[in-house]
Amino acid sequence: MSREQFDPAKVSLITVGEENDGQRIDNFLLTLLKGAPKTLVYRIIRKGEVRLNKGRVKADSRIASGDIVRVPPVRLPEQNEVPDVSPKLQQILEASIVYEDAGLIAVNKPHGLAVHGGSGVSLGLIEALRKLRPDHSFLELVHRLDRDTSGLILVAKKRSVLTALQQMLVNKKGIRKQYLALVHGQWDEGVRDVKHPLLRTERQSGERIVVVSQEGKTCHTRTRLLSSGRRYSLIEAEPVTGRTHQIRVHSLAEGHVIAGDEKYSDKTEKELDRDHGVRRLCLHAWRLSFRNPLDGEQLSLQALPDQEMLEAFRQAGCEFGGDV
Repeated sequence: MSREQFDPAKVSLITVGEENDGQRIDNFLLTLLKGAPKTLVYRIIRKGEVRLNKGRVKADSRIASGDIVRVPPVRLPEQNEVPDVSPKLQQILEASIVYEDAGLIAVNKPHGLAVHGGSGVSLGLIEALRKLRPDHSFLELVHRLDRDTSGLILVAKKRSVLTALQQMLVNKKGIRKQYLALVHGQWDEGVRDVKHPLLRTERQSGERIVVVSQEGKTCHTRTRLLSSGRRYSLIEAEPVTGRTHQIRVHSLAEGHVIAGDEKYSDKTEKELDRDHGVRRLCLHAWRLSFRNPLDGEQLSLQALPDQEMLEAFRQAGCEFGGDV
């Protein structure tokens, strides 16, 4: 049985495809049984209801192309239908593809588009791409960007490519991500390495934020001053580690909130942004370099910010030539 014919209400025998070769069986089931609680998935594995080539398995067992996975009948919560991609969004996404080969797609994600659905968002980048590429049985995000952050993001078309690129990110070796950030104030050119530990927490209102804390995780961001205006500076930031809101909070810790950052700026900074026509978070992932897992070729990808962000640079008096 193929995954397209899968009916969760019945006992199913699923043939593992090439795109899932080497995957852990718990992750395979979590993807197959979309919406199922993790506790359910691990329970059916533990009770022996899931079989691999007729034998019992553990959650961390690896599957291979051609294996037969027995999946017991399960009751899944009703899922909201993913809406169709509007012609406008389709046009934007197709124009935003910076690079594509047999193993991956690099997209210059627009500001305001979530990378995936959830938390009130029914259609994100990955859902839209799956709708636009129905012939692709495997499309997965390699990494993530905040909804308000624009720029380069990688989508894997093969599990082997996904695993290889994510391993580079975990090892902090073999892949470089560089961002442009317009920040308030005069950035000290001597600040090159920011290493404040970061901790995820909540405000009293329940809003999730990240703060500098000795109880947090080790973090490292390399920075470089590109240009300065009277009230703003344009910097390049390269996260060596990849923590939530890392560049935003590391900039704040150095005394320079990113322009348009509604979460971390104060009233004065928000008013200054409005006076300068800043209506969005001025953070853009503009360069990605890594060795392609498919053929070993070194790729160096670049995507310029949109006109709205370039205009914010100009209004702030920060020169940007597009190749620095």
